[in-house]
Amino acid sequence: MPTHTRVRMFNTKDTYPNQTLDNDLCQAVRAGNTVYVRGQVGTDFDGQLVGLGDPGAQAEQAMKNVAQLLKEAGSDISHVVKTTTYITDPRYREAVYQVTGQWFKGVFPISTGLVVVALAQPEWLMEIDIIAVIPEEV
Repeated sequence: MPTHTRVRMFNTKDTYPNQTLDNDLCQAVRAGNTVYVRGQVGTDFDGQLVGLGDPGAQAEQAMKNVAQLLKEAGSDISHVVKTTTYITDPRYREAVYQVTGQWFKGVFPISTGLVVVALAQPEWLMEIDIIAVIPEEV
C-alpha cells in the first residue's frame, strides 16, 4: 500500500532539453494529509515561460501552477501552511510579494524568503515552494 501519491510525474530530459539530465521527479507529493509542492516558477505546464524579465508576471504564473497542483492533490490555497520564496534580485521582492500576498490573503502561512545568486534556468527570476495540508473531514 503506497504511503504517498505523486502528482504530475515527469522526467527532466523532457522538461529541460537544454540540459543533459535524466531525473524522474514530480510536481507535488501527497503524503498523508500533507502536500509538498515542488518549486514553481513562471513556466506553465506546457513548458512556456510567462513574463520574461517580469518577476510579478512570473510570480502570478507560479501561483496559478501552485493552485492547480494543490487542487490535483486534494487541497487548495486556503490550506497552505508554509512557503519558501526565492528571488534572484532583492529589487524583485516587492513585485513578487504583491502577487503572492494577493493569493494568500486571509491564509496566513509561515513564510521564508531568500535572495539567491541564480535559479535552475537563467530566465527564472523567482521560485516558490509550498507545503499545504488536506483538512480532515468533519
